[in-house]
Amino acid sequence: MSSITRITTPYDLSPLSFDTPYEFPRHFLPTVMKDDSKIPLVLVACGSFSPVTYLHLRMFGMETLFMVKGSPLIHSLLEMAQDHFKERNEFELLTGYYSPVSDHYMKEGLAKAEDRVKMCQLAVETTSDWLMVDSWEPRQTTYQRTAIVLDHFDHELNNVGGGILTKDGQKRKIRIMLLAGGDLIASFGHPGVWAPNDLHHIVGHYGCVIIERTGTDVYGFLLSHDILYQHRMNVTVIKQLIHNDISSTKIRLFVKRGMSIKYLLPNPVIDYIHAYGLYLPRPPKDQQS
Repeated sequence: MSSITRITTPYDLSPLSFDTPYEFPRHFLPTVMKDDSKIPLVLVACGSFSPVTYLHLRMFGMETLFMVKGSPLIHSLLEMAQDHFKERNEFELLTGYYSPVSDHYMKEGLAKAEDRVKMCQLAVETTSDWLMVDSWEPRQTTYQRTAIVLDHFDHELNNVGGGILTKDGQKRKIRIMLLAGGDLIASFGHPGVWAPNDLHHIVGHYGCVIIERTGTDVYGFLLSHDILYQHRMNVTVIKQLIHNDISSTKIRLFVKRGMSIKYLLPNPVIDYIHAYGLYLPRPPKDQQS
């Protein structure tokens, strides 16, 4: 990690440590359903989040737009998702989780897992009253496949937590779905990247909510991909009504070039990046000492 810059802020920028025991976050998870006629739903967004951006936050907000059961209609990534399900009578959206990948994902530009989890926490703590960050996946000493991560959420929510109570006191199992951008879904078609059994498990057993990014043709891909087409009734596609091309890759490049990243991600995340010198170019090896 680069040298630390002291920044005074109203929020806690102290680094996160995985030396503390793991605890599944439940502080925004309702204990009782509002409408027993609906299916309780939790969305999980997996990714590197290096760093988390406003587009990652916006994903969850689009989930609350209009869709007819069995026939997804494009209307508008977690705020987009929230918008979608508010108008869809089939589901009651309970909460959403970010699950950053571990350091063993070995992706270029990946900040340390503790830093990425901390930035996600800063983002949701200052912008949301329903989103949470789970640190189970980034704590793992090996790379965890997405199918295994969804199984982890199923275990915590339905086995450990027992699901959610209905108004008449009955326990109901919580439905879990993967929230993903169109670029992640496109990787489903890359040979050797995803095991077919994992795709059947992710899309067939759990289901997938796809945010269609600018320049992607998600519906065309669904039509051409055998496994996704087989489980198409478990796939919801939401189109961005306002194009947003903010990406973590561009943010890292801006920081590297000394350019401003203000208004592209939450201020606490910007302050954390500057405080710990994340994404700055590394000095040559002969100067690192």
